[in-house]
Amino acid sequence: MAPFRIVTVDDSALFRMMLRNVIKEIPNCELVASISDSTQAAEQIESLSPNLVTLDVEMPEVDGIAVLRQLKRRKLATKVIMISRFTTSGAQVTTDALIEGAFDFIVKPSTGNPTETKALLLAELTERIDALREESSSETPPRPVPFQQSPSRGEKKTSFGALLIGCSTGGPDALAKLIPELPADLPVPVIVIQHMPEKFTSTLAARLDEASELTVVEAEEGMLLSPGKVILARGGKHLELRRQGFSNICVRLTDDPPEQRVRPAVDYTFRSAVSAFDQPLLAVILTGMGRDGTLGCELVHRNNGHVLVQAPDGCTVFGMPKSVLKAELADQVVPLEQMARTIQNLLKI
Repeated sequence: MAPFRIVTVDDSALFRMMLRNVIKEIPNCELVASISDSTQAAEQIESLSPNLVTLDVEMPEVDGIAVLRQLKRRKLATKVIMISRFTTSGAQVTTDALIEGAFDFIVKPSTGNPTETKALLLAELTERIDALREESSSETPPRPVPFQQSPSRGEKKTSFGALLIGCSTGGPDALAKLIPELPADLPVPVIVIQHMPEKFTSTLAARLDEASELTVVEAEEGMLLSPGKVILARGGKHLELRRQGFSNICVRLTDDPPEQRVRPAVDYTFRSAVSAFDQPLLAVILTGMGRDGTLGCELVHRNNGHVLVQAPDGCTVFGMPKSVLKAELADQVVPLEQMARTIQNLLKI
């Protein structure tokens, strides 16, 4: 098997050295270039044709998102992972990069312990490289299938209580395409669980709100759900839905242990939603690594809900939708460009 070719772009000599040492420890990976001058990065990357580029978000001459846009203009197939500092400005630029199509991002570890920092960076980078390898070598994915009404429901019309959306890798880009296509008169509340750390979800919510007719907000403790309001799970916190009084449902943010190694977790929120709502739920699983969302979709399905998964074409990583599909929990496999219309049809808009 040919080695997985990587180029790193970072103005810090110390961090370039750390990345070099980390990449040496990932099996069958080759560092083909370590670039410090971001002004020449796009040209060098094009000539090298690597499988992956790690791209520092904040650089003095040309920042990471500018380099990413140059790579897009050159129509390169190379995947890009943004390397971001844990700052508000870093979060803003990183979110924009993800919406522009970056594969994923890694927050620069800052433990104060070089050994621990290296171990964290190795784990983060290995996980993403494994996902890229799996996507490129996986079996032919299933083709989108037309909707067939669940036999248990027959011809009975379903009134849904809420729209639940779960996503991970590639999610910001998918959400930036889906949410603005939903109408302002959406008759149900929307809850979105995107795997992201603290600080990054507030920026994503703001970007989606700017582009949408719907109101998009980051989750806050005690926030009430209402039709046409999109609540994005807060990074680093689980989002639990609880009934409040006779008819209200509110948000509770918790520090309960991660599930599927993530917090917020899709399964956690879906599970609480099934308990909080009397009506069936409409669930959507978009692009992402891993299996988070599968157990939640099983509960949604068991309670007469309806499950949509994003079709493989257009997924950054087909892992989460594929897991739901393999568990035979998907009612429909829908291309992203048709997802908003499919949701509106099911909600009878």
